[in-house]
Amino acid sequence: MERDKLLERISIDPRVCFGKPCIRGHRIWVSLVLDLLAAGLSVEEVLEEYPQLTREDVLACVAYGAEMSRERFVDVPLERPA
Repeated sequence: MERDKLLERISIDPRVCFGKPCIRGHRIWVSLVLDLLAAGLSVEEVLEEYPQLTREDVLACVAYGAEMSRERFVDVPLERPA
């Protein structure tokens, strides 16, 4: 599925979940899905935890995170030489 189609699966509504990006039609935050993936869960494991989601929903979260990383600064500690 194309990135633009994936991003259509994400919604931001100030009346839903305090305006946080969610998977369209659900109250599941994009950040929650990204946190689960970052913690080491596979896409399949995320889908087991949230059976109402689809693989494309999870990929949409990743696509959204990738887009946001292009526009936002993330304070990551600098690596110090050994």
